[in-house]
Amino acid sequence: MAIVNGYFMAPTDGRRTAAEAGLDLGPPLKKSSREEGRQPAVPIGWYTEEGCDLEEFKALTSRKIDAGTLKFACKVEKNIPVYDCSQLLATLDDPESKRALQAEWIWVFMSGPGVLVFQNAYTDTSAIDEATKVFDEIIAEQRQHGGGGDHFAKSGANDRIWNSLQKLCLKAPDVFARYWSNHFVDAVNEAWLGPGYQMTAQLNVIRPGGQPQAPHRDYHLGFQAVKDAGRWPAHAHINLSPQLTLQGGVAHVDVPIESGPTYLLPFSQLYPPGYMAWRRPDFKEHFMSNYVQLPLKKGDCLYFNPALFHAGGENTTSGDSSVHRMVNLTQASSAFGRTMESIDRVRMSKALFPALSKTFATNPCGARYAVKACAEGYSFPSNMDLDVPEAGNMCPLTQQGLFLRALEEGWTSEAFNAAIDAQEARRQAYQA
Repeated sequence: MAIVNGYFMAPTDGRRTAAEAGLDLGPPLKKSSREEGRQPAVPIGWYTEEGCDLEEFKALTSRKIDAGTLKFACKVEKNIPVYDCSQLLATLDDPESKRALQAEWIWVFMSGPGVLVFQNAYTDTSAIDEATKVFDEIIAEQRQHGGGGDHFAKSGANDRIWNSLQKLCLKAPDVFARYWSNHFVDAVNEAWLGPGYQMTAQLNVIRPGGQPQAPHRDYHLGFQAVKDAGRWPAHAHINLSPQLTLQGGVAHVDVPIESGPTYLLPFSQLYPPGYMAWRRPDFKEHFMSNYVQLPLKKGDCLYFNPALFHAGGENTTSGDSSVHRMVNLTQASSAFGRTMESIDRVRMSKALFPALSKTFATNPCGARYAVKACAEGYSFPSNMDLDVPEAGNMCPLTQQGLFLRALEEGWTSEAFNAAIDAQEARRQAYQA
């Protein structure tokens, strides 16, 4: 078992281990034609931030896509495939052609640049205009009541509507019906995630003068602090987190370059330890020197692998040419991210707390194991209007984190029960 770039690398055929042991197994077996071009074996072990290799990252992100390999894209611009949806309606209507188109999108996300653009995804933009009016009303209400904070940008820099999906549906179901009745939005999410995907969305408005985000990767592992992301084994970085979600955006206005469309680094999703690397200054510097942007028109959509290095751009517009960049950020999730049984973990936690309070001082490790079996260990899904991350974190406190804090600080059962009820209330879905 070799260590490469800070993680263990599983040998593909046992020869690396044999060679390290001083054994000679003779000449290597010739690879079959089907094996040529395959991705290297998935590492076994854990990635480290210090083990990330910038030169390897530079090599991956210097690749260029051959437009001739894409059958359905109308062009490739700045290494990003662009699809004219107005020319692909018949393709989606034919089951065999649809599968071929979806297979091309899968290749783009998995092995290609990792990002694509749909032009004219909404050929009739009236549904977008109607949704924009509803979103403007919601933003006005949020400002009046002090809501709509963006936990991922400086205060006042953005207008954000958390859970814009549910809020639009409850406030204007007829508009919702038209807005989400889109063949291309469904087809691309189904291509990457399969049937039964779960849709969420958050509207973002970047005002003139809005500053760019720092480059990053997205949910799931992209939301974790580096020390937490490093606890996940390497195969979860490569074959789990990126396949659980698909990031997207629906342009509600024309988005010229000066208004700050998303900074994108094609092929960056291919770097295996990228969830550990994106916070490093040298990786950020490389990103900021090499990112690309594409302008969008109202009704266009952008989709990318959540492991792609990206960042919201800077809005430099001003005066008569000011653009309030409004994009509805979509995040679809795999249907697989669920337990088989429904568990009432709040009730279990309340029942378990008195028992663990008695034993925590003498057996803290055993208590922690029991908490892991009992309480919810993940921050999401949650209500991001109410369940605000603690300072320095992108994730709200988990139920397990609350449980352990109560044990460590010696809370009474009454105090713990009140705290876990309040936490559960914060996590409940938006109520109009």
